[in-house]
Amino acid sequence: MKALMKTTKSAKPHEVEKKWHIVDATDLVVGRAAVVIANVLRGKHKTSFTPHVDCGDNVIVINADKIRFTSNKAQKKVYYKHTGYAGGIKSITAAKVLEGRFPERVLEKAVERMIPRGPLGREQMRSLRIFAGAEHPHAAQNPEPLDIAGMNRKNKVGQ
Repeated sequence: MKALMKTTKSAKPHEVEKKWHIVDATDLVVGRAAVVIANVLRGKHKTSFTPHVDCGDNVIVINADKIRFTSNKAQKKVYYKHTGYAGGIKSITAAKVLEGRFPERVLEKAVERMIPRGPLGREQMRSLRIFAGAEHPHAAQNPEPLDIAGMNRKNKVGQ
């Protein structure tokens, strides 16, 4: 008689079913929203999560220009980049990025730094679409709303 075998099911790339989620980032805290979005992109919310397979869902974020920082992090948080030349380090505060041409980069960088580096992480980041305003071209995918503000009272500023 065979003993009961306990096996772990590993998801295959062709078996993964991807859904679409939409997040309204108005008054959400950057880090808390990024954690939830990164987990959905990786697929950690599914029971069939497999670390080496892209089993995450697609996420659309609207109103990324209305995302908030707690306390005075908007003035104190600094993003650095290097031009490639000697002494070419540039810095910009998070408040200036939010006021600039591409305010969605604040949330994009926060999520990107929570996703593993490498080919799989880059593939998962392609499933993220961030828009500064309320309009997006993905209405045909019928995205399901993902209420991050309702998950925890700390996820929203000014509640």
